[in-house]
Amino acid sequence: MRNAEDHVAEPIGPLSAAAIWAPLQPFIAAEARLAQAAARKRWTAGLYEFLRFGVKQAWACLFGGIAVALMLLTWRFYPVHAPLARYDFLFLCMLGVQAVLLAAKLETWEEAKVILVYHLVGTAMELFKTATGSWIYPEPSLIRLGGVPLFSGFMYSCIGSYLCRVWRLFDFRFTNHPQRRWLIALSAAIYLNFFLDHYGVDLRLGLFAASGLLFCRATVWFRVWRVHRRMPLLLGLALVSLFIWLSENIGTFTRVWLYPSQSHGWAMVSFAKLGSWFLLLIISYTLVSLIDRPRMMVALDEVPLPQPEREAA
Repeated sequence: MRNAEDHVAEPIGPLSAAAIWAPLQPFIAAEARLAQAAARKRWTAGLYEFLRFGVKQAWACLFGGIAVALMLLTWRFYPVHAPLARYDFLFLCMLGVQAVLLAAKLETWEEAKVILVYHLVGTAMELFKTATGSWIYPEPSLIRLGGVPLFSGFMYSCIGSYLCRVWRLFDFRFTNHPQRRWLIALSAAIYLNFFLDHYGVDLRLGLFAASGLLFCRATVWFRVWRVHRRMPLLLGLALVSLFIWLSENIGTFTRVWLYPSQSHGWAMVSFAKLGSWFLLLIISYTLVSLIDRPRMMVALDEVPLPQPEREAA
């Protein structure tokens, strides 16, 4: 399902991804020298690419990692009787983190747009879900709408931030990418179903089938170092969903929110929730694809790129 208007074909070049974030630019040349040294032997090249993958993933998780760290730290150390409620403290912290990242140019305005939109989308769903008892926020707070502390929207924003950053860090290219109009239609149906299922209309199985049909032929090409490697896009989405589910377990373990089954003691979040996160991830993916138009893979660059001093950081 391809559409020329939905994709752009650009030559694959060695420009550094670090150039996107101004504070990283001074390290580009030093990193290129390290890469050149690592490339002299096969085993050091393999180790370097593995480490490079981890560093890029960590950088992509910056916003989400800070959010998870704050949940853990406030659960362990925040005073129970503090004048400022824990949820309000989390909201102010995340707001401050957002401001600092933008001011320090560690986050781009394009990323901030995705975060804002997903924050609004997530908060609207939270208002409905908490009102129907799907989950609760057990602690008091002032900065809230109904039963929803406003910091909760940042939990959804972490997903959008990660996708936006990883898209650029790994220079995503695609083959057989779905048309974005179909992605928008699927995302709208998914979002609607999060509300309809409380009225006895659950289209989840159909949505899973539609997702499989839409993405089954799609391949994402990602560049860790010198060449683009590939992965079925469906597999990539499933892996990200798994890590979101693991993060959700941290959120409930720290009692930031609780499901009814956890009201008398913590237990792992049902593995069935993984499907819900997969569907929600498609909404986030669609939002990011509207900002970063998918680029087609036009060449299989299986040979090292020239000019190692300008390789992606």
